[in-house]
Amino acid sequence: MRTHLAVRLALAGMTLGLTTVPAPAGAATPPLSHPRVVAHFDRPAGQAAESVVVEPDGSADVGLVLSRQIAHVSLDGRVEVLATMPLPADGGVNTPVVGTANVTGIERTSDGTLYFLYSAGDGGLTGLWKLPPGGGEPTRVAALPATSFANGLARDDRTGDFYITDSTRGKVWRVPAHGGTATVWADGPALAPTGFFGANGVKVHNGAVWVSNIDRGTILRIPLTVTGGAGRPQIKASGLDSVDDFAFTGRGDQLLAALNIPSEVVLVTPGRPARTVLDTRDGLQNTTSVAVTGTTAYVTSGALTTGGDANLLTARLTQPR
Repeated sequence: MRTHLAVRLALAGMTLGLTTVPAPAGAATPPLSHPRVVAHFDRPAGQAAESVVVEPDGSADVGLVLSRQIAHVSLDGRVEVLATMPLPADGGVNTPVVGTANVTGIERTSDGTLYFLYSAGDGGLTGLWKLPPGGGEPTRVAALPATSFANGLARDDRTGDFYITDSTRGKVWRVPAHGGTATVWADGPALAPTGFFGANGVKVHNGAVWVSNIDRGTILRIPLTVTGGAGRPQIKASGLDSVDDFAFTGRGDQLLAALNIPSEVVLVTPGRPARTVLDTRDGLQNTTSVAVTGTTAYVTSGALTTGGDANLLTARLTQPR
């Protein structure tokens, strides 16, 4: 049953002074180079890396999906668990589609507060949570329906609003900056699943909310209207096998996307075919998320179908030609 669950989940996610372990000689190609596995997670204990956000000092915070944890990866590569979410009374078996409670998307505000998503098939637990800086107990700041699988999380730095993808219901929810009532911001066929999960990764960029659809292999741009509503979705990339999370490189609308089942990161440049820039030879196993800060890309692998090495990898980002 565990193998079956892992397969279903996988169909759904520094050079900066870290102590690094070189990945095998691989396929890293410009604009990414010098890939390094900077941390390994305890995959047998359920520490499947699902999401990542970068701290100002270059360390990272990671959502560990099956172990229901938020962890910090220090500059020397140590993994410290910051919080473990409680199971509902039924053990999480009513969590939509996957049948087990999951911690997924993660974001950070400037004061060090970590916000993250928890889906447990329970109306008292599913929703947006926050963890105060310096430690403490997580608290829920916005509830979502028990039938939701809250997956990707993004914050609009201008307004402070949070955008949450709901993979089973094919929606994007919006939550006010300080929490409160979640409202449906966008829905429709382009966000819906075709058999498993629909809307997945999400970013706020260039006047729009961008969303990946893992079943459809697409990345959508949904414009933010002058009133803050959702404009008409536009497909900006397609043919991306089991696309999970993604991040913009800092060069216009160019982005790096995590492809889960192929265990790849691809470079998506407007007007050009997607190009693989990292793969299994660089240490990826069921790639789940990407974050970019400065000249470094951070990539998590969940090892959900491989059952192998769940890890955090970094690579040097250069300006592509």
